[in-house]
Amino acid sequence: MRAAGQVVGPVEVGPVAHGGHCVARLDVGDGGPGRVVFVRHALPGERVLLTLTDTSHARFWRADATEVLDASPERVAPPCRVAGPGLCGGCDWQHASRVEQRRLKTAVVAEQLQRLAGLTWTGEVEAVPVPGSTTDDGLGWRTRMRYHADDDGRAALRVHRSNDLVAIPEGGCPIASPRTPTVTGQSWRPGAEVVAGGTPTGSALVVDRRVVATTGDADPDGGLTETVHERAYAVPPGGFWQVHPAAASVLVDAVLAGLAPAAGERAFDLYCGVGLFAGALADAGCQVWGLESGRAAVAAARRNLADLGPRARFTADDVERALPRLPEDVDLVVLDPPRSGAGAKVVREIVRRRPRAIAYVACDPAALARDLAGAAQHGYAPTSIRGFDLFPMTQHVECVVVLEPDAENGEVPAAQ
Repeated sequence: MRAAGQVVGPVEVGPVAHGGHCVARLDVGDGGPGRVVFVRHALPGERVLLTLTDTSHARFWRADATEVLDASPERVAPPCRVAGPGLCGGCDWQHASRVEQRRLKTAVVAEQLQRLAGLTWTGEVEAVPVPGSTTDDGLGWRTRMRYHADDDGRAALRVHRSNDLVAIPEGGCPIASPRTPTVTGQSWRPGAEVVAGGTPTGSALVVDRRVVATTGDADPDGGLTETVHERAYAVPPGGFWQVHPAAASVLVDAVLAGLAPAAGERAFDLYCGVGLFAGALADAGCQVWGLESGRAAVAAARRNLADLGPRARFTADDVERALPRLPEDVDLVVLDPPRSGAGAKVVREIVRRRPRAIAYVACDPAALARDLAGAAQHGYAPTSIRGFDLFPMTQHVECVVVLEPDAENGEVPAAQ
């Protein structure tokens, strides 16, 4: 019986899999093809020794590659001192070149779409530069950081799949935007939650939900203001906003390009948050209904788009419950659900109305693929699928899919 902590191998690392790891097979002496092991800190094609981290599952184990015997040519030295086996779990791919990171993410999106939705995607995950940066180093992009103070009062991040903490290096987390307040070099109450956020015009530092410092136009409660296409969006403390500084504008541009909204069309913005896509659609001349379960976010959306009057209306309610109460006639739908996806009931309720086009903004390719498979059962298929590398160094990838009724199934273009 193998146990966590045991070193095994060598094994040859197989393909990348959804979740920030690669797949390997370990001979366990039963004459079979080998136990599936999900391996972190490895790259496809490498030969490595593994340290088992979880052997509690009957069908698979988990492990870290703790010694690389034959390295991939795409392996690089991680830029962070606490990236690696048993250390900070915030980044999955610091040991891969930036080009390889996007290849891995492309492979994951393509595999999930093929396996779960029967779609062949020929596109590539697109690089998204940090505004003002001249390098593609994958650093300095995350505009909102959540730390936990360790027993010594140092700002720390969690180990992968653990509550254990690793103090961040002096000088800060390398993927944190320089716009976020500094959290190293000072002592925090052990166990405290420290949240640091920054925009081009302000920053806020919140400790255990209490604002301790602000700059610029941050409000007294720690809320920040973001600007996209000359429209300002106030984001309340704890409210959702994309953490890559270019993400909001990139995603808005992709949605507008895919939907081509026309003045006078009716649109839904589902899981609307503080009104980002609703604002873009309303500014294009659409009548928009926004739906979001978070009351603070809806209150912010109403304030953010107050100048549009009745052209932008918002409801604070569960999307699945409240969607049937929205108007029957709709031309365009944007949905930006949480990581778990929209789900079968929401997808059915959307396609029942037969909108001209749907833009699905997805942060999880597996949930996206499941929802696309559901839409296909009702005659909607993608005309465009785009992937964006908005979370460098991590496994995460953002996709924008445009669906239209009666589109031809099969191979899907990368973008249109």
